[in-house]
Parts: sequence; C-alpha cells; structure tokens
Amino acid sequence: MGKTRFGIDHLLTLSPDWKKQRLALVTNNAATTSDGKKSRKALTENGFNLVRLFSPEHGLTATGEDGAAQQDSVDGLTGLPVLSLYGNKVHPTAADLADIDIVLFDMPDAGCRFYTYIWTLSHVMESCAENNKPLILTDRPNPLGGDPDKTEGPMLDEQRCSSFIGRWNIPVRHSCTMGELARYFAATRIPGLQLQVIPLQNWNRMHTVSAGDWPFVPTSPAIQYPQTVLVYPATCFLEGVNVNEGRGTGNDFTCCGAPWINAAELEAAFNRLPVEGVSARACVFTPAWGLYAGEKCAGLTFSITDESLFRPVKTGLLLLQLLKEIYPEQLKERLYITVANPSGKGHLDRLTGLPGSFQLLETTDLIRVTTALGDWEKVISPFRIY
Repeated sequence: MGKTRFGIDHLLTLSPDWKKQRLALVTNNAATTSDGKKSRKALTENGFNLVRLFSPEHGLTATGEDGAAQQDSVDGLTGLPVLSLYGNKVHPTAADLADIDIVLFDMPDAGCRFYTYIWTLSHVMESCAENNKPLILTDRPNPLGGDPDKTEGPMLDEQRCSSFIGRWNIPVRHSCTMGELARYFAATRIPGLQLQVIPLQNWNRMHTVSAGDWPFVPTSPAIQYPQTVLVYPATCFLEGVNVNEGRGTGNDFTCCGAPWINAAELEAAFNRLPVEGVSARACVFTPAWGLYAGEKCAGLTFSITDESLFRPVKTGLLLLQLLKEIYPEQLKERLYITVANPSGKGHLDRLTGLPGSFQLLETTDLIRVTTALGDWEKVISPFRIY
C-alpha cells in the first residue's frame, strides 16, 4: 500500500468534463492537498473554474472563535467571494446557488458527532438537493480512525437533542469518513441529491492521525495538534459544565480545571477509574481567556498511553460522573452560547445526545450508552468505502 492520498489529490489527477463549469467550493484553510497546498489554490491552478467559496464555523481561515458568527469576505489567496455558513445562515440559499453548476465540498473532520463540519455538510447537501445542484465531495481520513470496534455512543435522541452539534442519530465517535457519512445521509435523508464522492487512496482505516502517514493541519483554533484530536471526544463534554476544558491555556482539551477542584484528590480518583490507555496528573493553570479567565484553576492534564485501548467518549463521561461524585455542590451545568445556540442552554444534552444528561451523571446509565449502539454497524456498513 502506498502513501495515503486525499480525495483532492485524486481529483487533481483527473480531468473531469465539468471542470470548466461554474463551481462553488465549501472549504477552509485546513483543507489541503497531501503536500500542504490549500485545496482551493490547487484547484484554480489546475484549471477548475471556481467562482465562489463557502466557509463553515471558524471561517475560511479556520481560526475564528468557537461558536462566533463568521462574516462574508473575499479570499486573499484566490480573490474569490466567500459566503459564510456560520453566521446569518447555515446553508447556501437558492440565490447563492442560482449561477452555480456544481458544488464541491472539501473539508476535514474531527471524527465525532459534535464537530460542526459534518452538519455544515448536511445542510449543504439539502440545499444542493433542493436546488438540483450536484454535490461532489473529496474525501479525507477520519483522524480518529475508522475501526468499527472503536465506535462509541451515545446515539442521538433527535426528538429532544437535535442541534448544530448533532442533527441526526449517529454515534459520538462514528468511525466514518465524511464521504461515508455523506453516502449514508444521501441514502437515508436526502435521496434526491446527486452525490459523487471522490475517494481517498491507500488509507488504512485502522490508523488514527498519530499513526497515519498524512499531514495534520489544525482544523480549528482549539484543535492544533494530533494529540488534541484524540482527547477531544473525551474533554469536549466539559463544555456543558462549569469546568474549563483547557481553553485559554494553549493546551485546549488536553487539560481541565476549576478554582474549586483539589487537583491531587482528582488525580488519584481519576487514575482509579476503569479506563485504559490514558493517564492523568495534577496540574494548575490560569486561563488567559474563556471560563475562569484570570483565575487560578486546579485540575488534570491528560496523556494517552495506548491509543488501541483508549476509549475517549467513555473516559469523558466517567470524568463527568467523577466530578459530580466528588464535587456535588460545585459542579453545575454551563450556559454555552454560540451562534447556533444563542441561549446557551442544554449544551450538555446536545453534546451527549441525551436529554437530562446532568441528572444521569448520578446513575450508571450515561456510561452504559457508550456501547448501546443498536444496529448502527448494520446500518452504516453498506455506505463504507474503505
């Protein structure tokens, strides 16, 4: 097996008969060729007629603040207009697509349900179907790998917890590429869509980003390193409670803390949990911004010791339960205000996909659902590509 090649690399070796048609591209700076060139630049240099760009949360630069509205702009690299899909709207309008022949989608993912890029994909798919525009997606590796045995719930309660960090009923760690999810969404949600997936080449779905042979490009401001991607499905749950998840420290998602935590006590308790492949040590930090900005926080910093054993979602939910057990009076739900959730309410439920999650911390139910995947494997299997 040769080196992993992205879908964009594959597309650039082709000369499709549609390359001179009017093309729109959904992308950001994290979408590059395997040799590091930004996808939009590579496409224009290879004669693809891009006329418009769409950008997701964090904007075209992939550096916009978490949850903050992104404005329309002009791309300094290509000179193309950029329409934001995380501001006044989350999907292209009929007017946005009226003079477009084909929409291209080239975006990375973080491999878990509450990362918003897959839901931007879902809205773009719906707009393309409604406006009779073909969608061509150039696929990329899942940085958490695609091992079906490492898929983790909870599944999503669509009736009560559907949101922009989880619209539809998939697991938290879904073990799919964007292309595979797109095929599944098209078949089950958007059957009128004209979808083509340009596949990856030579990808080993058992490999995570740290074991793979493809370059890592930061996908958003808080996910700057491969290690961050691996821990993110565990510590992102802390956004739903009043514990800093590392934002404002330079170690986003790989540490956590609060002014009311006893770090030594929490370290000892965490390392007694029934989790494998991860260890924690006590730490103290003062966030420069974000929750508890300027306040001294005590907590934990995490290290993955064995990726093959580490189950981040289970670990994150057990951490939440532990915090609730040790600090029952101090731990509270947090309002997490974003463009997609202006009130900030119910963020923990939106992350887990389960209503009443904070109350479930006092039971074993929240942990059991990490393996309660129902018939997910049977459902998703026909849509896998690799």
